[in-house]
Amino acid sequence: MLIHNRAILLLLVRLGLRCAEILALSMDDIDWQAGLIRVHIGKSHRERVLPLPQEAGTALADYIQIERPSGLGRAMFIGVNNPPSPIHTAPAITQMVKRNLVRAGIPLGRLSGAHMLRHTVASRLVNSGASFSEVADLLGHQRLQTTAIYAKLDLVTLARVSMPWIGGVR
Repeated sequence: MLIHNRAILLLLVRLGLRCAEILALSMDDIDWQAGLIRVHIGKSHRERVLPLPQEAGTALADYIQIERPSGLGRAMFIGVNNPPSPIHTAPAITQMVKRNLVRAGIPLGRLSGAHMLRHTVASRLVNSGASFSEVADLLGHQRLQTTAIYAKLDLVTLARVSMPWIGGVR
């Protein structure tokens, strides 16, 4: 797998970034000292600053040091086309995600692109105990109702940790 694919996939699966947010990333959006990433655009058109997960930060650093061509401006992700230029379209990211899903043996469904990973992030966080408000902040949602669409509860796990019905089994 190309190093830039790994970096993009980790930003999708750890932070739930949208394709447009990844396309808008520049070299200046990473605060390496503080371990933060500045995310632009989003549907709300407001900037948010997120903690950069270690694994995603390492993948980004590897990409910049090993694979990213120099002298091509400040855009973070440069395509492998000839001549190299910044990646400009969301479908390019979605196709890369689909290729990697197939490579991993994961069947493609109706929602098997980059945006599906936002749902995965939301569900994983809520099922790990994060509040809807925390997930909304990460994903850049202004309304909790939007986050509820993304975050699916694991009812089996929820049943194991919930209190039994006080009336007993009937």
